[in-house]
Amino acid sequence: MLNKGLRDEEKIRIDNVLKTLRTLIFVPYPLNHLQKTEIENQLKEFGLNIQTLVDYSNDELITLLMRLHFDWDQLEQFADILIEFSKTENYTFTGKALAVYQYIQQESRFFSFGINTKITSLKDK
Repeated sequence: MLNKGLRDEEKIRIDNVLKTLRTLIFVPYPLNHLQKTEIENQLKEFGLNIQTLVDYSNDELITLLMRLHFDWDQLEQFADILIEFSKTENYTFTGKALAVYQYIQQESRFFSFGINTKITSLKDK
């Protein structure tokens, strides 16, 4: 387990990478090569790249994110990024996002209407 100082540093690092990913992915047009390269660079911070996202099972991805000390909010943000990346680049990460949302809902011991809405929305597609 990380001590408080390291935990805070890790949280800040994860938050910064997630913010950068959000700004790169939330664009209304297909990504160019430079943007994809930047996304790959940011994913490397989590030991991922686009191909490993495709290859990892839902459980493997969740295990990795938990090993990286993602908190519930960060897990939700990552799932949101997967959804948006799927829209922009025609990847099918919606199943992985759904698994992450369901994991949060089950394991956090708190019911979130927002996450429940996201789960329902993905299941209806």
